[in-house]
Amino acid sequence: MLTEVQMIIRLIYAAFLGGVVGIEREVHEKAAGFRTHILVCIGSCVIMLTSMHIFDIYKGIADADPGRIAAQVVSGIGFLGAGTIIRSRVSIVGLTTAASLWSIAGIGLAVGSGLFIVSAFATVLILASLLVLSKVHDKVSRKK
Repeated sequence: MLTEVQMIIRLIYAAFLGGVVGIEREVHEKAAGFRTHILVCIGSCVIMLTSMHIFDIYKGIADADPGRIAAQVVSGIGFLGAGTIIRSRVSIVGLTTAASLWSIAGIGLAVGSGLFIVSAFATVLILASLLVLSKVHDKVSRKK
């Protein structure tokens, strides 16, 4: 069973990783920026910690599946992401921001369950996707 200090450390780490991706979104003036990404990452981390805590409390007493509550984050974040998607005449904007919110929720779940290295690596991959691939996309779009 995790101590409350260990849980607080995980929450701080989740806030940091969410903030790293959120800064990139903020710099590009996207609908969901710094604070939104931090809140989603912390929220999903809290849900994962709660899920694991409930599992520890009821282990051997009742059937408890820590994945059930966490699975609802994946469903629920879809509603938040959908709010960032806007149809603008012939194009749709906000899909990347919605995807970054969904991904950052996964980061929060990973941090909550103690996957520190995996969550840090995933954050680096997300940032690389947002920063590097946007430049590749711009170059390809200009050639068309």
